[in-house]
Amino acid sequence: MQTSTRIQEQLDDLLRQFAELRERSTGYPCNLDFDYSALIPFLSYCPNNVGDPFYDSNFQSNTHAMEREVIGTFADLMHLPRAEAWGYVTSGGTEGNMYGIYLAREIFPEGVVYFSEDTHYSAVKILRVLKARNIMIKSQENGEIDYDDLRETIRINRDVPVIVMANIGTTMTGAVDNVNKVREIVDDQAISQVYIHADAALSGMILPFVDDPQPFGFDVGFDSVSISGHKMIGSPIPCGIALTRKEFVARIARSIEYVGVMDTTLAGSRNALSALIMWYALQKHGLDGYRSIVNESLEVAAYAVDRFNECGIPAWRNKNSVTVVFPKPAPDIVRKWQLAPYGDIAHLITMPHITREKVDQVVADCL
Repeated sequence: MQTSTRIQEQLDDLLRQFAELRERSTGYPCNLDFDYSALIPFLSYCPNNVGDPFYDSNFQSNTHAMEREVIGTFADLMHLPRAEAWGYVTSGGTEGNMYGIYLAREIFPEGVVYFSEDTHYSAVKILRVLKARNIMIKSQENGEIDYDDLRETIRINRDVPVIVMANIGTTMTGAVDNVNKVREIVDDQAISQVYIHADAALSGMILPFVDDPQPFGFDVGFDSVSISGHKMIGSPIPCGIALTRKEFVARIARSIEYVGVMDTTLAGSRNALSALIMWYALQKHGLDGYRSIVNESLEVAAYAVDRFNECGIPAWRNKNSVTVVFPKPAPDIVRKWQLAPYGDIAHLITMPHITREKVDQVVADCL
């Protein structure tokens, strides 16, 4: 067994490492500008959000009440009437995406899932786990789905239900698939059995707060959506939400006597602290606060594009995106600034903790 002194030394070393890395965290969409010290006392307990947050549980140490408020807020942001909404706090975007595709497959067992080549890497894994039929669609240069390829592929397979995994902010370029165009394509083919799941991991907390958003929300065609909590909101624990309609969830629900609650989520025991964290952040900042946070992040992204281009480094970003794309620099620069590389490009993401001064430092190193 290690001595208490050695354990403390290891913890101190790890804390120093995290503090140092925080100053150079620029390539991944994690907001590090948060303070949850008010929640530290809750680490002395073992809360568990087992089961459906909209039902009472025999395990009473939970944060279901806060979780329901979080889901209500996101229902409002996604233009879904609260009376029709159902959701839960997940472990992150992958779980939220799996839940959406799981529902779609249960509703349309013979359906084909269409997703673009710029869809998050978890999509292929999810489709393999669920054994769902699927076809990958080409992407446009900016990362948006190729609507012509989607139209032709659906036409060839128009005898089966259509399940589309739409990107509301792609991983590498922040591109947003136009859900209105997707709906037009399936309507033109006279296909009535359609389900659209939206992966809005990052942009789900951006588009509701801008003046001219791309089409998003349940009113334009979402049937389910996954949004991350550790991205624009910021959290020390990876988390997110899965949001859909109550009528869909009723198809998979079953009662579990052991915990006295409906089983409607992917997990059994769920992290109650994640729901508490998201609730606290939403209460602390409010929607007006997030509007300011989002718009400042977008302004820093615009500044970053300008600075790169002024220095002779071609950079660009998609509309309403905090993802700044530029040619992949040397490996030591990628590692120093924890940039996200893919092929011959890389990106930095202007999360709320990224300042103009930080952008200047990255640009200077890329020269």
